Amino acid sequence: MGKKSDKRVEKSKGKKRFVVEEGESIDDCLERMKKEGYYPVRRTEEPILQEVNRNGKVEIETARQQIVFEGKLLQEK
Repeated sequence: MGKKSDKRVEKSKGKKRFVVEEGESIDDCLERMKKEGYYPVRRTEEPILQEVNRNGKVEIETARQQIVFEGKLLQEK
C-alpha cells in the first residue's frame, strides 16, 4: 500500500496547483507562478457549489467557477 503513494508522489514531483484567488486576476496568478519558478501547463475551471433553500427544499447550485492552473517547474534537476 505504501508503494502506491510513493509512485503518486514521484509523478507529482515538479508539479504544483495554483488557484486564482478571489479578487486576484489571472495575470496576477500567472506572475505568482513565475516567481515560484513554475510555468502553466494546464488550466481548469472547477465549480464552487452552494446549498440554497427554495420552497422548503435544499437545492445545490453553482455559486461561481474557480480557475486552477497546474504548473511545472521551469528547471527540473
